[in-house]
Amino acid sequence: MTAKKAGETTPSVATQVRQVGGALKTVYGSLLDVSDLEGMPAHEQEPRLLSRALTAQAVRMVTGFSPQEAARSVIDGHADQGIDAIAVVDGPQPHVYLVQGKWSPEGRAAADRKAVLELFAGLRLIDDEDFAPFNPRGRQLAEYAKAVMDRGPVPVTQVIVLMRPDNPGIGFQDALVNGEKEFNRYGDILDHKVILAPEVWASVREDLTPRPVQLTATLFPWFGVSSPYESYQGVVMAEEVADWAASGSDLFNLNIRNPLGRTPINNALIETLTEEPSHFWYFNNGITVLCDSVEKAQQNRRAPQHYPLTLTLHNASVVNGAQTVRSVAEALDSDEAAAQAQIGVRIIVTGAAQEFARETTKATNRQNSVVARDFIALDPVQAAILEEMRAELGLDYSVRRSELEPPEETGCSVVEAACALACAHKDSQYAARMGVSLDVLWERGGQGIYDVLFRPQPGAYLLWNAVQVLREVRRTLYGLRSRYEGRGAALTEHGVFLIAHLVFRLLDTEAIDEPDPALEWSKEATGRTGPLVKRLLPIVSASIDELFKERSQIRAVCSDVVRCRELSEHVLDIVANGDAARTPDKYRRVQAQRKRRRPNAVSVLVDKQILANGDPLTLKAGYPLEEEALRGWLAEDERRVRATWVNHRTKPLLWAADGKQYSPSGLITRMWELAEWEKRPVANQGTARWAIATGETLADLAWRALDELEESAEDERDRD
Repeated sequence: MTAKKAGETTPSVATQVRQVGGALKTVYGSLLDVSDLEGMPAHEQEPRLLSRALTAQAVRMVTGFSPQEAARSVIDGHADQGIDAIAVVDGPQPHVYLVQGKWSPEGRAAADRKAVLELFAGLRLIDDEDFAPFNPRGRQLAEYAKAVMDRGPVPVTQVIVLMRPDNPGIGFQDALVNGEKEFNRYGDILDHKVILAPEVWASVREDLTPRPVQLTATLFPWFGVSSPYESYQGVVMAEEVADWAASGSDLFNLNIRNPLGRTPINNALIETLTEEPSHFWYFNNGITVLCDSVEKAQQNRRAPQHYPLTLTLHNASVVNGAQTVRSVAEALDSDEAAAQAQIGVRIIVTGAAQEFARETTKATNRQNSVVARDFIALDPVQAAILEEMRAELGLDYSVRRSELEPPEETGCSVVEAACALACAHKDSQYAARMGVSLDVLWERGGQGIYDVLFRPQPGAYLLWNAVQVLREVRRTLYGLRSRYEGRGAALTEHGVFLIAHLVFRLLDTEAIDEPDPALEWSKEATGRTGPLVKRLLPIVSASIDELFKERSQIRAVCSDVVRCRELSEHVLDIVANGDAARTPDKYRRVQAQRKRRRPNAVSVLVDKQILANGDPLTLKAGYPLEEEALRGWLAEDERRVRATWVNHRTKPLLWAADGKQYSPSGLITRMWELAEWEKRPVANQGTARWAIATGETLADLAWRALDELEESAEDERDRD
C-alpha cells in the first residue's frame, strides 16, 4: 500500500465509503457472477454486489491477484457456508485465504461473533473434505484449497474485511483467537487479518495511481557525476529510445505536458531521423530522464567508461524531450534507417526528492514554447483533483496542455474547471479578468487568480457542478446569438463569463460542493440556468447602456474589473426588486436582417494572429449521421481527432494522425475518405468543426474578431 504523502489528509468515512463504492462498481461490476440476484429490486441488489466486490478487493490486497482472478474466487451467495471467497495461491510458497466481506453504505459494518463462528464452520468443512454443502463454485474452490493444504504445513489466513473505520470489539477478536487454537494444536498454521475501510480506500486509490515506469538505457560514450545527485550523460541509440514509448503517457508523468503530437517542430525531428539520422545528435537538444533509483551493469571494472554502460531506471519519467521520444518512435515505425540515429540522454537519480524533480522539470523545458499553464501540471493539487475526480465521479480531468480534451460527458480540462470556478467566485473581478485572456488563470502570487481558485483544493463536486453551469450558460448564449443584433449579439460573445457569474449569484449554491453521487444539484441548477440566461441578457445589455452609455464597448465593459463590479450589483438589484420584467429587450431582432457574408475564417485568424503556432485543436462532433459513420474509425487512433494550428493561409491545420497540413474543410473531407463513409456530403464547413480548449470553434473565433473590428469602427465614427 502506498504511504500517505506529506500534507495529505485522510478523508471522512463517508467520503471513503463513497469513493470505494464507486471504484468497486467500476472494477468488478462486469466481472462478478450476480445471476442469483436477478429479479431483486435495485436497492437490494446493490448492497450484495458491493459486498462481493469488497470481498474481491480484499482478495487482491492479500494475494496480488488481478481483478478477474479475484472475482473468480468469490463464492458469496446461497450455500457459501460463511465464506465469501476462497483464494488459493499456488506455487513454491502456497497460501490459502478464506475471505469474509461486510459492506456498509454508512461505514458501520457489523462485526459480531456469529460471523466469525460461521467462518470457522466453513473451514472445518474444508478440512474434513466435506465439500457437498458448498454451492458449485464454492465446492470447486474448496476442493482445490484442500488439495493445496494437504501438501504440507500450508498457511491458511482468514481475512475479514469490514467497511468501518475502527477495529471490532473484544468479543470479535477473542472469537478469532480462540477459534484458531483448535487448528494450531500441532503448529501455527491458521492466522487472521482484519482489513478496515481506510485500508480498502487506500488500495482503490492506489489502483488509480499511474504505475511506475522501468526503463533500460545503454549509454556509450558516457560519463557520470556522483554528487550532489547521481547522474549520467551519454549517447543512446534511437532504437532503444523508441522502445521507451511503449510505456505510454506514464513515461511523462513528471513532465509539464505529454507529447504534443505532430507539430512543425516534431515534423522536422522526424524528417531528420528518417533522411539524415547521422545528423540528429547535432540538431537535437536530447532527452532528460529523472528516476528514483538506478541499477548499473558495467562491462569492465578497471576502465568502465571505455565500454557501454547499461542502466535500469526505476520510476522513470522523461521531463524534457517528450517530443523527441514520440518523434523517434514514429520515425522508426515509418523507416528502419532511423534506428541508427544517436540521441543525447541525461539521467538524473533524484532519490524521490520531489521538490528537486519539479525544479529540474521547470529548468529543462525550453524547446517547444512553454507557457505558464504548462507548469500547473507540476502542482500536486492538480494531481489530487485528478485522483478525486476519478474516485468520486469516475470522470477524467486533463491538466497538461497537450492532453486530449475529454468528451463533455466523461470529464473536463483544467482550463474549463478554472473558468467555471472563477465565474462561481463571489467577486466578479475574476470573471472580468478572464475577458482579456485566459492566461491570467495561471498567474500566481498576491494578484494572481490561480491560488484563489485552487487553494484550498476545490472538491470534485464543486468543480464538476460549476463546470456544468458554465457549459449550460455557453450553450444558451450560443443558441441566443442569432436572435440578437448589435450590442446584444456582442454581449452573447463577450459576456459569457460575466453572465455566468451572475447566474451563479442567483442560484442557490449552498450545496454546490456537497457530496452528491446522483448529481441532483447539477440537474436542478442547469435546469434553471437556461431561463436565467434568457432573463439576464436584456437586463445586462440595458444596464450597460444606462451605466456606461451606448458608446461603450461591450467587450471593454465585460473585461473591466471596476465596471463589472458596478454592473453586477446593479443587475442583481434589478432582479431582487422585481424590475426585470420592465427592462426593454432593445437588441432583440424583430425581423430578418440581411446576413453578413461569411468571412474567410482562416484569413481572419491569421491576419489577427488569434492563435499561436502549435495551439491544440480538437474535432467537434458532427451531425448524427456523420458521428455514427466515423465513431469506430476515430476510436481506432486518438490522434485522428487532434490537430495543431499553423499560421498558414491555406493549410493551417497540422493533423496529428499523419503530420501533414490541411485546410479545415480539406481535413474533414480527407477524414471522410479514410473512414470510407460512402454517403458523405460534397462539402463541409471545416472551420466550424475544429475547436480550441474553451470549446470555441475556428468559425466562432473569426466572427468574434470581426465583431470587435466593427464595434471598434463604430466607436471611431462616433468620436468623429
